[in-house]
Amino acid sequence: MQTIRRSEELALALAELGRRGSLALVPTMGALHAGHMALIEEAERRADRVVATIFVNPMQFGVTEDLDRYPRKEAEDTRMLEEAGCDLLWLPSVSDIYPDGFATRISVSNLSERWEGEARPGHFDGVATVVAKLLLSVEPDVALFGEKDFQQLAVIRRMVADLNISVEIVGVPTVRESDGLALSSRNAYLSTEERKRAAALPTALNEARQAIRNGARIPIAIQQAKQKLVDAGFLKIDYLALVDAGTLHPLEERQENARLIAAAVIGSTRLIDNILA
Repeated sequence: MQTIRRSEELALALAELGRRGSLALVPTMGALHAGHMALIEEAERRADRVVATIFVNPMQFGVTEDLDRYPRKEAEDTRMLEEAGCDLLWLPSVSDIYPDGFATRISVSNLSERWEGEARPGHFDGVATVVAKLLLSVEPDVALFGEKDFQQLAVIRRMVADLNISVEIVGVPTVRESDGLALSSRNAYLSTEERKRAAALPTALNEARQAIRNGARIPIAIQQAKQKLVDAGFLKIDYLALVDAGTLHPLEERQENARLIAAAVIGSTRLIDNILA
């Protein structure tokens, strides 16, 4: 695996890879786990060569969020990617992505404004901006993102369509622990006791799905799920809702293209999850 850090080295490395067939991109913020490796595995199935990026993007962190605390494990991440068969790792600096005088933000209206967008103002502007820069720099045939960040995936798909960026965006199913908790770099913040209680989040979503499929009224199923989180020790529930998977608009009735989404805080850690309803 070739590792590069400077954007001026990227074009040469990509030209070499480009002569060997199709190209897949897996953008990450590092602190890699089995969920990221699932993205790499799917990328290898879909393209001849795989490029991964590690960049902790300051633009998507709010002023009260954990940019400085975000886990950074470059040596371990590099080893994992190499063992997984990744062909190229790009580790850009902040000045590479946002050089002096950088003044552009990409904002995706509507999809960005509810749910995570309301809880984390400006977050999706940062996501859309950095993903656009990575896509335009690497010019992959396909780019892969995890479904755990379901709203992020929807925002990226809309941004790519609106800007006519020639790339296929693929969502990869969430990888979970044995108790159902979605893998996330932020799980490392959980204490042992919080980690045990955090499994209530996927359990609550699954129970809500089953209740809705059994004919329960959606507000009642949602309220029961929220109560389960409160009983498990979650301190705050930012949202728990049934939404249209395309528009993310809340639903009053279950439909074919529906998703249960949630974000809640346990201890000092904010967890997100979603499942097909």
